[in-house]
Amino acid sequence: MIKVGVIGVGYLGAHHARIFSELKDVQLIGVVDANSESAREVASRYSCKAYENHLEIMDSVDAVSIATPTTIHFPIAMDFLMARKDILIEKPITSNVKEAEELIHEAQARGLVLQVGHLERFNPGLSIIDSMLDNPSFIESHRLSPFSVRGTDVDVTLDLMIHDIDIILSLVGSEVSDLRATGDRVLTENIDTAHAWIEFENGCIAGIVASRISPEKVRQIKVFQRHTCLSLDYQSQEVLCYRKVADRIETEKIKPEKKEPLREQLKSFIKCVRERSMPVVSGVEGKKALEVALKISEVVKNGKKY
Repeated sequence: MIKVGVIGVGYLGAHHARIFSELKDVQLIGVVDANSESAREVASRYSCKAYENHLEIMDSVDAVSIATPTTIHFPIAMDFLMARKDILIEKPITSNVKEAEELIHEAQARGLVLQVGHLERFNPGLSIIDSMLDNPSFIESHRLSPFSVRGTDVDVTLDLMIHDIDIILSLVGSEVSDLRATGDRVLTENIDTAHAWIEFENGCIAGIVASRISPEKVRQIKVFQRHTCLSLDYQSQEVLCYRKVADRIETEKIKPEKKEPLREQLKSFIKCVRERSMPVVSGVEGKKALEVALKISEVVKNGKKY
């Protein structure tokens, strides 16, 4: 039985608690939140203990997921690593690269699991895309959301776009050679909408659009390669494949078995803890996505080139 805790029970953290409480051979020991009322409410719902400080749960758990605001990921994560606990940190891994590097170093030195919560990696539709890849030449993604206060403590590049950055880096498997971006602050003091153009050393190009001031929610990626276009709607988890065959275009709709990506992510984390294996999205991958997201923010704010 693996004993776990959830640090931060806002919108996403409450779902972590729900899923952990349902997983086989996992015991949800407790939830932690500075808002004691929220902690008690979630703890009551999932029959565990409520805490206001993460240090109070330290000795009672084997592993934790951290779903607090990004700005306090680092100190909380470091406390658990120093106590030899495995951790999953919701994206982005930290607010800056130096903090990410310190967490990676500490986890590696102690042989601990450090997983970053890029849950779209566990979307079954993405597995279909990955299985059909053949030297992609162009990728475009759109991640748009209606405005919500949640997540506005950071730029939209770290709130939404980082999902697509991580996925594109994993699909392309090449270093960034050039990056251009534009965007603006609209409703908050941070970047609310951004467009990025990324070129890779292997010749692939990616165009990424992210906005948290859209009238509708959109989650889509298209991958273009020789004679083929693969399109995934993350929300429906369906893949459309457009393929040139002789002198015609054939269309195929692929519907994988629908799954809850967050559940698959947490199941994968528990498996890593149990088997002492490497996460699908380790701290290293989380840091790479963070580096690109921060660079995009820098270009948007300062007009600097990559």
